Amino acid sequence: MKTSKMKIWIGCGIFCVLSILISSWYAVTFNDSRLVRLMDFKNYTFDIRDLPILISVSATCVYLTALFVMLVIRKEKKQRQAEESGITRKVNPGLGWLGIAGFLGFIGFWTYSADGTVFPFAFFLFFGFFGFFYEGRMSGTFMDERFRENIARAKLKAYRITFDIMFFALVILCQGKLFGSLEYTLIAVIIMLSLALALGMFLSEYLLYRYDHDDQIDEGEK
Repeated sequence: MKTSKMKIWIGCGIFCVLSILISSWYAVTFNDSRLVRLMDFKNYTFDIRDLPILISVSATCVYLTALFVMLVIRKEKKQRQAEESGITRKVNPGLGWLGIAGFLGFIGFWTYSADGTVFPFAFFLFFGFFGFFYEGRMSGTFMDERFRENIARAKLKAYRITFDIMFFALVILCQGKLFGSLEYTLIAVIIMLSLALALGMFLSEYLLYRYDHDDQIDEGEK
């Protein structure tokens, strides 16, 4: 990604965070903490003073969704280029900090209790971006036969672990309503799927790094 585009994305992220903080302060100070504290949305009536928090939250959700889509598309493009050149793509290890966005998934517990919204739970998927740290450590590596075998091993093991988690979660959750509620069952499914996919994304890069690092140690000892 070009430096100018990266600065734009970072700037938009900083803007979203600041807008959330400022709109929350405004709501607490001048709007009786509406939409900040828990409230009964069944009897909710729109007030013009609610606009700052509504706009900031909506903009942040749009930004995070666009960021996720952009990173997935970019990753697929770089992988195709790496296959053609025989050299792993260049990735800044600092992108691993994007995994912190996964903590936004905890917002789902607040939104669900406030108005029944469960979409934020999907943000747990961002935990998988911690894998960028290990992918960045292997940037520019020549993909010889041994390295390609390690890629296959890492992906296979990551996929197996992801599949096992999803399979057991499905078996357990299909036994009946979680805590007697279909809504809780839906929430559990979203969380488990998001975390399982995030773990698969992370493990595929972490295991590849470990396999390649171990092979280099073995070769050094020989």
